[in-house]
Amino acid sequence: MRFLFPEFLFALGLIAVPVIVHLFNFRRFKRVYFSNVSLLKKVELETTGSRQVKRYALLLCRSLAVAFLVLAFARPYVADHEGAAGADAKYVSVYIDNSYSMEAVSREGSLLEEAKKKAKDIAAVYGANTKIQLVTNDFEGLHQRLMTKEEFQEAVDTIRISARSRSVREVLDRQNMLFSGKPVNSKVAYFLSDFQRNLWDGQQVGTDSLSRYSLVKLKAEGLTNISIDSLWFVSPLHKPGGPEQLVVRLRNNSDNKAEQVTVKLQVGGHQKALSSVDIEGRQDALDTLAFNSPASGWQEASVAIVDNPFTFDDRYFFTYPVRESLPILILDNKEPNVYVDAVYRSEAFFKAEHTDVGHVNYSWLDAYPMVVLPGSASISEGLIQRLTEYVRKGGTLFLFPPSEGKLSELESLSLRLGIDKPLGRVEETVKTDYMDRSHSIFRDVFQAIPRNMDLPEAKSYVRYSDMIRSSRRTLLKFENKHLLLAQYAVGAGQVFLSAVAADEESSNLVRHSLFVPIMYQSAFSSLRDQPLYYTLGKDELINLKSSDSGSREGLRLRDGDSEIIPDIRQTESGVRMFISDQVIQPGIYDLTRGDRLISKVAFNINPSESDLSYLSDDMLEKVFPDAASKLYDTADNMLASEIKAENYGVQLWKLCLILSLICLAAEILLLRYYGQKT
Repeated sequence: MRFLFPEFLFALGLIAVPVIVHLFNFRRFKRVYFSNVSLLKKVELETTGSRQVKRYALLLCRSLAVAFLVLAFARPYVADHEGAAGADAKYVSVYIDNSYSMEAVSREGSLLEEAKKKAKDIAAVYGANTKIQLVTNDFEGLHQRLMTKEEFQEAVDTIRISARSRSVREVLDRQNMLFSGKPVNSKVAYFLSDFQRNLWDGQQVGTDSLSRYSLVKLKAEGLTNISIDSLWFVSPLHKPGGPEQLVVRLRNNSDNKAEQVTVKLQVGGHQKALSSVDIEGRQDALDTLAFNSPASGWQEASVAIVDNPFTFDDRYFFTYPVRESLPILILDNKEPNVYVDAVYRSEAFFKAEHTDVGHVNYSWLDAYPMVVLPGSASISEGLIQRLTEYVRKGGTLFLFPPSEGKLSELESLSLRLGIDKPLGRVEETVKTDYMDRSHSIFRDVFQAIPRNMDLPEAKSYVRYSDMIRSSRRTLLKFENKHLLLAQYAVGAGQVFLSAVAADEESSNLVRHSLFVPIMYQSAFSSLRDQPLYYTLGKDELINLKSSDSGSREGLRLRDGDSEIIPDIRQTESGVRMFISDQVIQPGIYDLTRGDRLISKVAFNINPSESDLSYLSDDMLEKVFPDAASKLYDTADNMLASEIKAENYGVQLWKLCLILSLICLAAEILLLRYYGQKT
């Protein structure tokens, strides 16, 4: 047997009061004279025995009444298991899941309100000296401290739904951080959540330094939810007034089929497309929305659906830039290359600018998404170094070998870039027999590709080392397995390397039907814009190209009147902004430097929050395999009673109080009726 308040046991000394009363006779007697006392002696002999029994019975009743009353205040209990920590806990941590899924409805209202109520019930179980920590998905500094019960109750009332979601491991680490250094048997933690599957990464989770971990599983009713999982454009190119195709992936997170789900697209505050789609239970559906882009500049857009009762995932934000032109720098050798020039002159969207390879203004390179070297044999060491920096920062470089002369400058540039170097020229006629049809350069170029398609043929080509394979993707290959065209990932940029010169003497590539899409699509791929959207709690890093970054000072994320100052770090490829937990609400933010708009950035909630599938009790036992973990069922609204029983075992204070009252009643009966003659 244990005592919750053993200090009250000192009051057992009060038992001495009835003992003293019974040992000492404090009554005063009046002397009365009788002529004959024989009758009195006879009466005294007859009643002495019963009087002594009554006195000792009264002493026993009074002593037991005092003892049981003292024990009742000391709160005795018998522990149900060895080493129970709850009764001795002086530090309690309570985690309340306040992610969007906690908006689901239970019998007591939303799951979040139910969790807040049960958190208060848990706090009420413990003594006044217990310190309590509150943890939510926000991981606020306010919650990284111990509170009194009153402070905890007030803090619980302030909890609101958050766009943040945390894994079980993250929550445990947060709780263990505060518990480090505390005695093992003085701490216990509670986890109040609906236990979505996304909380678990598939690995077992130990309780580490926690002596006991209690899981309170909250259950929702009538779960149906349709959500927007992702979206993307068919083409990365966006022109003013140009046609657009936006693909939206919708997900049915319930078992029943969803019919005629309305999908609306808004761009710049105006509705641009309207559609409806049917989605089978637990399945995805794709819907393509066609519209025309507005004028040039950054566009704020969103896709919305109508779905009740869950509305937190019914709107998906995204941004994209509309460009009037795409500047391309062509580094010529005295005279412009007529074939490359003709390709880009035929489309007004491309703004091709020619510069002599010997007179390049290095500071201008970052202003061009793509640079083309159409076969110059003379490349200075300074230009090689600057082109390498340009590519590593995110630029696109298209290299053609010179039709004649040495390959030493091309070799130096290749080695500096870390791509296959030229080994020498090969004078032979060879056909192309391989094309990577899945590559974006050839995608949507042909309605149908025949098996025996006419591919380019070379008379003279440059053989490359074929040593760089991890960062290379071969687009065209000769029948002798030597590459004709390859793409390399270099730093944050890319390099397209051709084995044939950009002339008719080396090959028929410049006259082939593939030449135009190759040059167009490679230019389009240089538009490495930021993602259409970022995910809250997942994407915490925003990369800015060197042409956009400028000075690191003064970069801000603005949403109306609110302003966020991100953590800025300079890298080789430009500037990296670490958002961390600063952005807490989905929406569209302006990235500015002073009064200048750099870009618009969209943030959405994590799609995993929309998946209303939960961990079963068996799965939770796998997640928390420790014997010290306990799963509570909240269906019977007896959480507080269960915790009391778990912490304190069989409580005896009520029994002690009843026994004390029985002893007092027995005393009254003894005084009133015992020894009286009828």
